Order: sequence, then C-alpha cells, then structure tokens
Amino acid sequence: MMKFLMFMLFMIPLCFQMKIYWLVQMMLLLLMLFFMNITLNIYNFSNLSYVMGLDMMSFGLIMLSIWICCLMLLASENLYKNNLYISYFLLNVMFLLIMLYLTFSVMNLFMFYFFFEGSLIPTLLLIIGWGYQPERIQAGIYLLFYTLFMSLPLLMSIFFLNNEINTLMIYMMKFYNLNYFMLYLSMILAFLVKMPMYFVHLWLPKAHVEAPISGSMILAGVMLKLGGYGMMRIMIIFQKINMKFNYIWIIVSLVGGVYISMKCFCQYDIKSLIAYSSVAHMSLVIGGIMTMNYWGYMGSYILMIGHGLCSSGMFCLSNINYERIHSRSLFLNKGMMNFMPSMSLWWFLLSSSNMAAPPSMNLMGEMTLIISLVSWSKFSMLMLMLFSFFSAGYSLYLYSFTQHGKLNLGITSFYMSVSREYLVLFLHWFPLNILVLKIDYFMLWL
Repeated sequence: MMKFLMFMLFMIPLCFQMKIYWLVQMMLLLLMLFFMNITLNIYNFSNLSYVMGLDMMSFGLIMLSIWICCLMLLASENLYKNNLYISYFLLNVMFLLIMLYLTFSVMNLFMFYFFFEGSLIPTLLLIIGWGYQPERIQAGIYLLFYTLFMSLPLLMSIFFLNNEINTLMIYMMKFYNLNYFMLYLSMILAFLVKMPMYFVHLWLPKAHVEAPISGSMILAGVMLKLGGYGMMRIMIIFQKINMKFNYIWIIVSLVGGVYISMKCFCQYDIKSLIAYSSVAHMSLVIGGIMTMNYWGYMGSYILMIGHGLCSSGMFCLSNINYERIHSRSLFLNKGMMNFMPSMSLWWFLLSSSNMAAPPSMNLMGEMTLIISLVSWSKFSMLMLMLFSFFSAGYSLYLYSFTQHGKLNLGITSFYMSVSREYLVLFLHWFPLNILVLKIDYFMLWL
C-alpha cells in the first residue's frame, strides 16, 4: 500500500512543471492500472503495511477515487485552456486523492478520522477557488460547518473508545460489542451528515451548484461515500444497540428519500436536480446499512460504487451544456437534441442508469437494498414503491426537459461536442454497466 502512496507523493512536484497537465492525467491512469492488478484476499485484509491495509470494500472505493480524479482532469480542460492557476489545481487534486486514498486504506480509527476530515480542505479550496458564482463562499461555509459540527463528538468518542477497549484497529473491533447510547449517537451522526441524511442535507445542493465540474464530480463520486464507508466500519461494534434504534434512521431515510425525490421535480437548475437525486439515493444506502443484514451491506456497497460513477457522469453532462449555453437553467437548456444529437444518447444512457435501469450497477444495488428493507419490515414496501417511481420520474423529467422542446432562440454561437467529452462520458458509463458481469465480487466477500 505504501508504494501507491509514494507514487502519488512523487507526482506532487510534477504538478508545477509547465504544460504537464495531460501527463499528470496519464500518470493517474497508470496508477489505476497498477492498483487494479494487486493481489487481493477477498475475505480478509491484505496488502498490509504500517497502518495501512485493504479489504474488498476499501479496494472498490480507492479504485473509484483514482478513477474519478483521473476523469476530473479530463473534464476540466477549460481551466487548462484559460490557464486558471492550473498548477495549484493539479496540486489540489493530488492532495485530495492522497487524502481519500489514506482515508479508505488506514486501519486505525483515529487516522481514519484525521484523513476523513482532511479531505474536506481540498474540496473547500476547489469550491472557493474555482467555483462560478460569488455565493460559492457561502456554499463552502455550509459544507465546512455542517461537517465540522458533528465531527467533534466523533473525535471525543474515538478517544473514549480507545480508553474502553484499548485498541483503535478496525480489524480488532469485531471482538467487541458496546451498548452505550451516547457513544453510538455521537459516532454515527458525523457519518450521517456526510452521507447526507435528510434533515442534514442542505449543504450538498449548495456545494454542488457552486462547485466547478471537478468539485461536483469528486463530491458526488467519492465524498458522499466516506459517510457510508465510515458507517459500515463502525456498525460492527454497535450491533446490539443499533437493533434498538435503527428504525428511527430507516424511517427518516425512507420518508426523506421520497420527499427529496418529489422535490427534484421542483428544481429548475440541472446541477441542483442531480444533487437532490444524490441525496435520495444515499438515503437508500443509509436504510440498507441500518438494517444490519447481509443484503443491506452488499446493496449499499454496490449502490455506492454505481452512484459514484453515474452521478459524476451526470454532472459532466450538465457541465458540457453549461460550457455551451453558460446557463444551467432547465428553461434555457431546451431542445438540445437539435444542437447535439449524439450527446442526446449519453443523456439517455446516464439518465436511464440514474433511474436504475438494467444493466447498470444501480439496478443491482437498488434490488438488493429493496430486498433488505422489505425483509426488515414489510411496511417499508410503500415508501420503496414511491421511491422507485419518483426516481424514474425525475430522471425522465430531466432527460425530456433538456433534450426535447422548442429551441432557445437566445443561442447564437455554438460548437459541437469534442472527442474528449465523449471519452469522459464513456469512461463513466462503461464501468458502471460492465461491472455487473462481475457482481459476484461485490456480493460474496463479506
């Protein structure tokens, strides 16, 4: 595991070279290739070095992080063309990738907390430094304070945990079962805010709308998964107490998910709509983790990977439109099928994946999560039916609103899509649909 960390650390001086942007991107692709080929013990932690190691869950999420960071550079060519502090941008992306890599690979809970909070800083810099509107500072403060507000209780509970069981190693936690309500609450809330759960989700749409394309991609693709990953790691020591209180979180998630899905129909900003759909999908993931059964865990993991690729691709599409029309309003982005007919195919493919159509990983994840939640309580069926229906509804609404309709006559100059954009979209869509063939890796490791 150290070799990949060294690879990334030695890429930092590269960021300050002149005209080296695409080389950094190719190096990340190379890193991805190396990382895919490591020997992995599917049932246990492997590749142990110092405080680092990985199991199947870390492996998938680290791979997603490297992949999304690579695609971020590919999607942010505008920054390169206009030379908007490109060296600092590359440095920021590399720093963010290192933080995410360490968050998913460290085995010590305190180190996990350290990098979990550390990944917030480069994201904040991305939003404030390269965002679009002046409101980006307010969005950055929302992001910072929502996340930081619940992270102090998490830190305190980690210290208490160390005092109680004399170890912070994640692997050792399976031998303990703690029944403390305040500890349970303070540890879990930081992850629920990061997910984000309904009621503490307001920072996400703001951050997405103000972030540049790279910020939106990493936020949707990886940052939301930190909460799910933390919960899956922590839940093992709170099995008994979670069985008493899980109904609260599941009810809030399901009802909130349905309400947020309905709220998607009221959005007139494309990015805002995709951001709210992310909250809805993550509420399903929270429900799956809280059921504490095998199907719930597997479904949450699959949906986290699938949503990371799909949502990131949707933000890329909205950015492609934004670069042409300089607006993200649904009222101006109409009749795009006339302008970019080939891009319409990608809108269709990613919108259909977003509504969990086969053969995407989202379908596989949502199916397993529905099985898990229905086995937990048959009354959850009603909310899940509404959730699936509205999920298809807002995806169709977004697709039909942007692609069909009368042309916006305000558009005077226009240029067609370039091959770089098709490549970005293909690299989102292809793994999202092809990984279904290897679904046994996602299902059989726990």
